[in-house]
Amino acid sequence: MSVRARFPLVILLLAALAAGGYYVWRQSRNGALPDGIATGNGRIEAVEIDVSAKSPGRISEILVDEGDLVKAGDVLARMDTAELEAKRRQAQAQLRRAIISVDTARTLIAQREAEKTAAGAVLAQRQAEHDVAQRTLTRSEQLAANDTISQQILDNGRAAERSAAAAEAAAEAQLAASDAAINAARAQVVDAEALVDAERAAIEAIDTEIDDGTLRAPRDGRVQYRVAQPGEVLGSAGRVLNLVDLEDVSMTFFLPTAQAGRVAIGTEVRLVLDAAPQFVIPAKATFVADVAQFTPKTVESEEERQKLMFRIKARIAPELLHKYVQQVKTGLPGVAYIKLDPMAEWPPILTGGLLK
Repeated sequence: MSVRARFPLVILLLAALAAGGYYVWRQSRNGALPDGIATGNGRIEAVEIDVSAKSPGRISEILVDEGDLVKAGDVLARMDTAELEAKRRQAQAQLRRAIISVDTARTLIAQREAEKTAAGAVLAQRQAEHDVAQRTLTRSEQLAANDTISQQILDNGRAAERSAAAAEAAAEAQLAASDAAINAARAQVVDAEALVDAERAAIEAIDTEIDDGTLRAPRDGRVQYRVAQPGEVLGSAGRVLNLVDLEDVSMTFFLPTAQAGRVAIGTEVRLVLDAAPQFVIPAKATFVADVAQFTPKTVESEEERQKLMFRIKARIAPELLHKYVQQVKTGLPGVAYIKLDPMAEWPPILTGGLLK
């Protein structure tokens, strides 16, 4: 047979081999799996985080763009805090006034205590004068009984004793008033100190609001999109950015009742994405729904649509995600392969290209 005659046969043979290889590959991907391994379609998902303004205000600046990778604690945006800073200065001035009020109240206590000391001295003097008046009256009464002194002298003695008693009572009242004044001054100190604490708390609250005006990344992730732009005025809890948490990436897929009932938390899973079929991504089952639902609309078989399916979630290890953080993307469709039997062996198609 000539070379020209053999050439078409070689082409046909190569085409047959390629078709056979493709068929075997498709079978291994779709249905020809070892016993104890199930498969389901799904998409890569990640936890989304909204970065929002806690208080109403105007966006001063946004420091990141869509697609940027950020670390936890990175400053993403800043709100305009000029009004808050003015309130803080006002609160600081009120704090200084409150501190002066405390000093004034304490000085008033010292003044009232000095007045009490003076009132005590006056009381002692009035008590001594009353004692002298009582003694004088007693002697006068004894002398008047023997007609030694006149009635006028006795009356004067009685009047002097009553005047001394009244003066003593007035001094006692003044001393009691001094005690009341001291207690009132001490209450003023307590009130002034409470005002100082209130002003300091107000400053701390304003500082917290100012700090909240600096929006930071709560987790490592990627900026998915900017919801607002600098200069926009937002209400309370107004969204500024949307982040994708790159430490919590998983694939959700569905299995029929008979298979889902054999899935345990922590079961080994292998993920193959349509966009990169040459790579196999290891994962673990972290969630099995306890309520069945109908199969998702992406299942084309009418027979399968009538079957109840359970949602399974397979999470990719954060350590692996960190190694390939630049390649992590959400929304990519793929296939999940899961071991229903722990003793089952992964087929070669799921061991080659395994990411580590």
